[in-house]
Amino acid sequence: MTSTPSKISQRAAELRTLLDRANHEYYVLDAPTLADAEYDRALRELQGLEAEHPELATPDSPTRRVGAAPASALVKVQHHAPMLSLDNAFSVEELTAWEEKNARLNADVVRGGYTTEIKIDGAAINLLYEDGRFTRGATRGNGRIGEDVTPNLRTIPELPLVLKGKGHPAKMEIRGEVYLTHSAFKKINEERARDDEPLFANPRNSAAGGLRQLDPELTRKRRLRLFAFHVQVIEGKLPATHQWEVLELLASWGFPVAPHRKRHRDLAAVQAAMPEYEASLKSLDFDADGVVVKVDPLRLQEDLGVVSERVPRWGVARKFAPEIARTKLLDIGLNVGRTGAVTPYAVLEPVEVGGVTVSSATLHNEDQIAQKDIRIGDEVEVMRAGEVIPQVLGPTPEAQGAKGRAKAWEPRATCPACETPLVRPEEEVVRYCPNVACPGRVLEGIVHFAGREAMDIRGLGYERVKQLIDAKLVKDVGGLYSLTTEQLLQLDRFAEQSAGQLVAAIAKSKEQPLAILLFGIGIRHVGKNVAQLLARRFHTLDALATASAEEIEAVPGIGHIIAEAVAEFFRDEKSRALVKTLKEAGVNFSEPDVVDAGGALAGKNYVVTGVLPTLSRKEATQLIEKAGGRVTGSVTKATDTLVAGEDAGSKLEKAKELGTEVIDEAELKRRVGG
Repeated sequence: MTSTPSKISQRAAELRTLLDRANHEYYVLDAPTLADAEYDRALRELQGLEAEHPELATPDSPTRRVGAAPASALVKVQHHAPMLSLDNAFSVEELTAWEEKNARLNADVVRGGYTTEIKIDGAAINLLYEDGRFTRGATRGNGRIGEDVTPNLRTIPELPLVLKGKGHPAKMEIRGEVYLTHSAFKKINEERARDDEPLFANPRNSAAGGLRQLDPELTRKRRLRLFAFHVQVIEGKLPATHQWEVLELLASWGFPVAPHRKRHRDLAAVQAAMPEYEASLKSLDFDADGVVVKVDPLRLQEDLGVVSERVPRWGVARKFAPEIARTKLLDIGLNVGRTGAVTPYAVLEPVEVGGVTVSSATLHNEDQIAQKDIRIGDEVEVMRAGEVIPQVLGPTPEAQGAKGRAKAWEPRATCPACETPLVRPEEEVVRYCPNVACPGRVLEGIVHFAGREAMDIRGLGYERVKQLIDAKLVKDVGGLYSLTTEQLLQLDRFAEQSAGQLVAAIAKSKEQPLAILLFGIGIRHVGKNVAQLLARRFHTLDALATASAEEIEAVPGIGHIIAEAVAEFFRDEKSRALVKTLKEAGVNFSEPDVVDAGGALAGKNYVVTGVLPTLSRKEATQLIEKAGGRVTGSVTKATDTLVAGEDAGSKLEKAKELGTEVIDEAELKRRVGG
């Protein structure tokens, strides 16, 4: 192999530097200095040199942003750390309540300061960088597992393939948002209209769809852009102590960061800035649906932690007045959920709200329908707040005063799916179908059971489940485990491969831990967090199934209503039959990561605060719980031990005041045998 002449290598390096700088100036700084014609000439020259001398084509070359071969499918990848979702605050009062709740966990919050950032309305992404080089990018997915869209992300010109500056941790995930500008969206739709193709509904959906194309060339044509806003360190140390410094670091590394970011000394200053923010959103060339407010000190972010591994306490999205539209209420339908809850929904004359055509919306419950005096045939106001499910606010004033209005809507007494008499428990606003064999419950229940957040049975979506029920192959979730490839091949749209894959996916779901199974089988009031508490306390499904309501209520975090619902579920004859079917099918009934009731920390109450040398707060909590200890959020007289790291703050002061034992990470590890 002949070596490349040094002059050619040098020229290729010069061109790469020139093109990288031009991309950064144009897309990130919005201050281009290189003319388009010069950019095109330089790119063509570099492409020619790399074609003649393939050894010059580095992984981070600007020429690699376009031209990857189309994929046959998007591969699933697991994020190193979960991607979180922010809670919303729609008013001054809700934002104040958010701070007050955090202050009860750590009083330093009120003096720590905040940063505010524009909340871009696009598609969340996760970018993996190793030694300063972009190695993989993925969609958010379910927060734990996303889809690998690395070739597509490379087509975004402002995404740094190699980071600028210094101070980057050896391995980290950069979180951001991919979006489409209004001007680019308009141009794309003009091109589609010219080519007689259907127009895209809104920039957000166009961005998300463009990101998931199998052919990167199609992604490139969407003209996607991105903003970065978070760093998740995997290996190494982040040279920042505050959120504001994180944003400055991202900008210095070459990432575009959303405009109008600000730093505030306290929440009063944040609240004062909101009117200006609300006015500025309308002038942006991209969709934004609010402002993200984050606790500024990173040590406080770590201390506040997250709720159920999904929602951070240290950040909230301040949303502004939503868009409201008027349309006609054609009918009120009823939906039977997986737990038997029967909820009303509005059938609407289609109307555009926030760039999306809406034909149905939630009515919440029968009490709200009566309270708002909503009647079929009314002109109603429809709102989409924060991109959630559309909701009917109520009839318009004109509709309420109109002559000849329809009669007030009356709730059904029987289930719309099976005609079983509905029940409404005291102090609840929802009617329930008690029939566990109700077709409506069965359909929704199996769909939920197979979903990503539950047993994660790939290939078993809504239409597939309906097909299996219609063919009388399954009547509950237990029936899934007796399905055979031969049975599936008798159905439409099943081939040898797809049938075999579904049977294999069902078999694999048997390995899921008890907490996932409890969440999946559809016990009223049992969400993911409650399921985890029950699994950790009872360890096996058999133990939980024989427990009394009093024993269940004794679990910290479980209230009377939940305990009664769980006990009632396992008393039901059909539920016991389902449990028996699952057991005979070989479904796992135990929780592998159980707490050691006789462990070194059994019966002790711990609090973790500050920044520990090697453990995150979550990892320290897991160590304590596995050794039988209990972790709480604040130091009280009941606290036995405080595990304190750097910048421990007010919790350390409180511990000293109460005479509570204080230890460091090394002592914690010694106690649990780590």
